[in-house]
Amino acid sequence: MNMNLTILAFLMLLPSGAAFADDDCSVPMDDWQPREAVARLAAENGWKVRRIKIDDGCYEIIGRDSQGRRIEVTVHPATLEVMAIEYEDDDDDD
Repeated sequence: MNMNLTILAFLMLLPSGAAFADDDCSVPMDDWQPREAVARLAAENGWKVRRIKIDDGCYEIIGRDSQGRRIEVTVHPATLEVMAIEYEDDDDDD
């Protein structure tokens, strides 16, 4: 019982959401770079864009890299910092 109370007390001391990673972007729309700037970023990196969309408040580029691999790139909407690049497998075995 004491162990359960100790764990509960510890969890209550954590800031709300501290146990979870936050990869969402929470930037006011007034501070966003235009979609054209995202397209320029993709061109500068040699990416062929199939789609630019908004996901969890971030820009997401879906397309192919300079080597032809399918990619999903998460971009910060205000700074245009590349936050993540995910390479997709063309051979989906699902």
